[in-house]
Amino acid sequence: MATKPPAGDPVQDAPQVAAPKHAAAGLPAIGHSLRMAQQQMGVRRTTLTLLRVNQKDGFDCPGCAWPEPEHRHTAEFCENGAKAVAEEATLRRVTPDFFAAHSVADLANRSGYWLGQQGRLTHPMYLAEGADHYEAVPWERAFDIIAEEMAALSSPDEAVFYTSGRTSNEAAFLYQLFARELGTNNLPDCSNMCHESSGSALTETIGIGKGSVLLEDLYQSDLIIVAGQNPGTNHPRMLSALEKAKANGARIISVNPLPEAGLERFKNPQTPKGLATGAALTDLFLQIRIGGDQALFRLLNKLILAEHDSASGAGSGAVDEEFVREHTHGYEEFAEAARAADWDETLTATGLTREEIEEALRMVLASKRTVVCWAMGLTQHKHSVPTIREVVNFLLLRGNIGRPGAGVCPVRGHSNVQGDRTMGIFERPAPAFLDALEKEFGFAPPREHGYDVVRAIRALRDGEAKVFFAMGGNFVSASPDTDVTEAAMRRARLTVHVSTKLNRSHVVTGARALILPTLGRTERDLQGSGEQFVTVEDSMSMVHASRGRLEPASPQLLSEPAIVCRLARRVLGEDSRTPWEEFEKDYATIRDRIARVIPGFEDFNARVARPGGFVLPHGPRDERRFPTATGKANFTAAPVEYPTVPEGRLLLQTLRSHDQYNTTIYGLDDRYRGIKNGRRVVLVNPDDAAALGLADGAYTDLVSEWEDGVERRAPGFRVVHYPTTRGCAAAYYPETNVLVPLDATADTSNTPVSKSVVIRLERR
Repeated sequence: MATKPPAGDPVQDAPQVAAPKHAAAGLPAIGHSLRMAQQQMGVRRTTLTLLRVNQKDGFDCPGCAWPEPEHRHTAEFCENGAKAVAEEATLRRVTPDFFAAHSVADLANRSGYWLGQQGRLTHPMYLAEGADHYEAVPWERAFDIIAEEMAALSSPDEAVFYTSGRTSNEAAFLYQLFARELGTNNLPDCSNMCHESSGSALTETIGIGKGSVLLEDLYQSDLIIVAGQNPGTNHPRMLSALEKAKANGARIISVNPLPEAGLERFKNPQTPKGLATGAALTDLFLQIRIGGDQALFRLLNKLILAEHDSASGAGSGAVDEEFVREHTHGYEEFAEAARAADWDETLTATGLTREEIEEALRMVLASKRTVVCWAMGLTQHKHSVPTIREVVNFLLLRGNIGRPGAGVCPVRGHSNVQGDRTMGIFERPAPAFLDALEKEFGFAPPREHGYDVVRAIRALRDGEAKVFFAMGGNFVSASPDTDVTEAAMRRARLTVHVSTKLNRSHVVTGARALILPTLGRTERDLQGSGEQFVTVEDSMSMVHASRGRLEPASPQLLSEPAIVCRLARRVLGEDSRTPWEEFEKDYATIRDRIARVIPGFEDFNARVARPGGFVLPHGPRDERRFPTATGKANFTAAPVEYPTVPEGRLLLQTLRSHDQYNTTIYGLDDRYRGIKNGRRVVLVNPDDAAALGLADGAYTDLVSEWEDGVERRAPGFRVVHYPTTRGCAAAYYPETNVLVPLDATADTSNTPVSKSVVIRLERR
């Protein structure tokens, strides 16, 4: 039976701490999944809903972007996927009566966990200037308010249009079309805060900012390197792919500052053996210092070259000479830089031993097919782009791109974050995309680059942007430098959020604010031409349909495409020649236009109708064709960088708990790390804690130190002695986003450096 939401915020001032686990999933995952699902949905709804997740005729999980295999299990979801579905398909409701009972000031004092637990939004809600409470308004009035504020702008560039990765391809295409017809490229998205570094590095080196592998490549690989990623919590279904790869003979190297249960052993809940003993995954664990990955891959490249150059290595194939000669550019400059790599500097940067690196080298040289997977642990540093370029160097050197069982695998977070970028959600669009848009729709899109996330916050802070519109997400909680971000949002004239559930961004508002409730993935979408479906693109460029079956949480909900279409008609008026009303009635007409604008989507409607969908073309993967400026895959040579930390300070990485997906907090536990009933904990190596005089259980404030001299403080964190790398610490976001300076960003990608924050611990 479904339960009611918590009446008050739970007390989190005394987290319980036990030893971390050494295996993921198994019976506990089944139990936690079902318990949370039943609390939100009840027994019958849980059964009907979960059996449709990630099925070919069902809906795409609103959680992560990991792809589905060709042959699906009956239960093709993970624990965190079940939690994501349960929170969307919940029976709890946030009605106008709720807002009448709770002022904005009251809601602003609540935790993100409490806000999210209240349930689904049911009506458009409006906060008038100077008002204390949101009030329900008709949809027509909501669109009028937005149109009023848009009309008052001196330039379309004073509006910002943010996108969350949950947005469907159809909605994203319409959204960017509306923004560009309005006259702006201000289209920041959640990629700016996560895999922008991956896209920047891969576009320069291989010509496309996406991964080059399919699931079958993982199954066929000899060696999989998982760097800066915790799939057991962030992409749990990836563990099944790693298990299958291991069964086929692959070996796995894990590179991470923290030991993670999911990479130690996976207890597959789909098999009797998995439930009993599970499968060991990692063959070699390299417990690296935060930010030392570029130095590690540079030294491995030096050692591969040394093996190739040696008499014993001559002709051994350490370097794929034919591939390098035929398909790459810049090899000589790269090789010179790699040969100059220094052992002592690398050991300092990585915290590893010589023996560990030499063992990794032996595994690399023994592999004919290597895949490197990574996530935020590589992308959120100042030197993230050169780090990922060095990973590409490592793969190019042995011909491991465009070969079955080999390639680059940036593991995206949210379920359609890659698809949104494909659809044109980008503040720096390619000229070819704008040309195609202009040809198809008959207007001249703006050519000047727009704001990414960091630049959008600066523009709001400085009064250069006045309207903020978010298609999903929780921008305030996801963004860096929380105090600066919240102050910037409060300077806006109008903030608008298209949402399924309540979150903190709804209570940190501009002078006026709107909450526009929308359909979720699980819900039936009926429009003028009948029942609709939407499409998504996963982390491996597979495009497939998503069909909800549940009745909408409220008859007042509009779909995301419908919201964009009605907004565009109201704001752009009769001057727009775009058939917005037609698009709203029939999403197939949207896909027809996508097919004519975006390469790879030809005959979109027919191809997506096939069970499982289709894979987008990928030149480097499919035919070793690299659409770069040189026409080849580019080796690069950048100076080795790594963070340095003053004495008495630690280097903090922000991360998720196991009861969390991005900024959505499902619960207050982190089961695999042994944390229960609290999130304000900081994980510190026992030797570092001893040197700082901090016992396990002591309470401290975390204070970040950066070149601007501004004190950024996160108060009241319990110290947990934990097996982190020496000199490194970890704590959960969004609670620690306050410590990340807005201007501390990665070179080239401008991604906030949330994995490289220098902190001091001040005892309370």
